[in-house]
Amino acid sequence: MRNSGFIWIIIVIMLSLDFYVFQALKMVTQGNSPKTKLFIYSGYWFVSIAALIVLALLPLINFDSWPRSVRNYLFATILGLFFAKLIASVFFLIDDIRRLLQWASGKLFFRNTEGENMGGEGITRSLFLSWLGLGMGAGLFSTLIYGFSNKYNYKTRRLKLAFNNLPASFKGLKIVQISDIHSGSFTNKEAVEKGVEKVLKENADLILFTGDLVNDKSSEMVDYMDVFNRLKAPLGVYSTLGNHDYGDYTHWDSEEAKRKNLERLKQIHAELGWRLLMNEHVVLTKNNSEIALIGIENWSAKARFPKYGKMNEAYPGAEKYPFKILMSHDPSHWDAEVRPKYTDIDLTLAGHTHGMQFGLEIPGFKWSPVQYVYKQWAGLYEEGKQKLYVNRGYGFIGYPGRVGILPEITVIELV
Repeated sequence: MRNSGFIWIIIVIMLSLDFYVFQALKMVTQGNSPKTKLFIYSGYWFVSIAALIVLALLPLINFDSWPRSVRNYLFATILGLFFAKLIASVFFLIDDIRRLLQWASGKLFFRNTEGENMGGEGITRSLFLSWLGLGMGAGLFSTLIYGFSNKYNYKTRRLKLAFNNLPASFKGLKIVQISDIHSGSFTNKEAVEKGVEKVLKENADLILFTGDLVNDKSSEMVDYMDVFNRLKAPLGVYSTLGNHDYGDYTHWDSEEAKRKNLERLKQIHAELGWRLLMNEHVVLTKNNSEIALIGIENWSAKARFPKYGKMNEAYPGAEKYPFKILMSHDPSHWDAEVRPKYTDIDLTLAGHTHGMQFGLEIPGFKWSPVQYVYKQWAGLYEEGKQKLYVNRGYGFIGYPGRVGILPEITVIELV
């Protein structure tokens, strides 16, 4: 049973936000007719109370038995409402602090401008900030709802990477990287298949998957085996495990059940035709030239994520090859261990962050809240002769959508 005490704390916080936002709503609608205000106020409180009722029922109802898609949309909507009202409240708080200081100053430091108009438009500062807060909150909520439609909007990102030590036979090698499939979150098989079709159309020499095939359980792949087993490439399809693949984030009846789940997941990689690299390396050969492909289990520099990866097992023997690619799910591994200790690993491929599935990317600029946790969170990073590419993820988890950071198929050409 969920912690009911914590849930009631959340309910009190949300109810406080509801009343705080409602005061601003009353201010901006004071000129409307009684019928219009009744309609607006009724709609506002209907939605707010419905969200609170769902939270109050959490300790009493087994929501885990509900379809995952229903749960995801429901809780994403509630979370969206919470953050929308929180953002709006920041603007209301700024105005309240301004008015408090104005009142406390006794006109000694500030003139009483509460009734003054701004810019001759007939709108007070308080009314302006109320509209601004409500607009920002509504904008955020609308954006999150719109993001539901983007979760299967796969974007192909192409880049050419130059390495002086790349054997001539491998120049022009085309690699497709996908990451973070999270099959347990999918609800539209046809849309997922369209993404796989995009991968196949690239006719890549090599396909690399960098972890998180499922959310928690191997059974989540049952409906998608015939989708992802279509991925083929002349040099093979290789994969690694991500933090979600170990079943660490769900309840198991026993440690044995958890162990069997992981063993089954490993079998699934094999049944898909993927070569799962478990702290080991393989040699890729082309026209008598050889390069090393290293794959390790999840290794994170963040305390809350596991360190199952063992570079001391995967790397030995790879040093003799002129060019090395490392698949490591968590990008924090690059700065923490790869660059300091394995300076001859040329290209590291990672995923994990999803770009938080929320952010802004325009030419020359990208931003996401996840960048305050991960230094390398999306795209290409270079230090000296070493390169890291962080894939934004094929699937999604938690929030069933994407805002600004679209699901990614990466096409890398070595030149």
